Amino acid sequence: MGLFSRKKTETTDAAPMGQATLSDGSHVTIAQSVDCLGDSCPRPQLMTKKAIGQVGSGDIIEIVLDNPSSVEALPPMCDELNAAHLETIREPRCWKVYIRKD
Repeated sequence: MGLFSRKKTETTDAAPMGQATLSDGSHVTIAQSVDCLGDSCPRPQLMTKKAIGQVGSGDIIEIVLDNPSSVEALPPMCDELNAAHLETIREPRCWKVYIRKD
């Protein structure tokens, strides 16, 4: 880590992180949340790949990003990770990407 890097905390517990509501009104339980705020490519993709490897089939991960190119790169990556992109939600200061491991 460099001088200006900050230590990231990742949750790897089996306990659910919480719930999110998708635009169709459905509720999903988040198995793991990945904080990629301030990170640029390829770090968000690598952290997403790691998180998908840590959860079980059918589990949902939430990736929180503020880098537009990373937001665009995650959905196409799902096919090679055996996962499905559920939705990307724009919030005032970030995007939240929801991915389900198949």
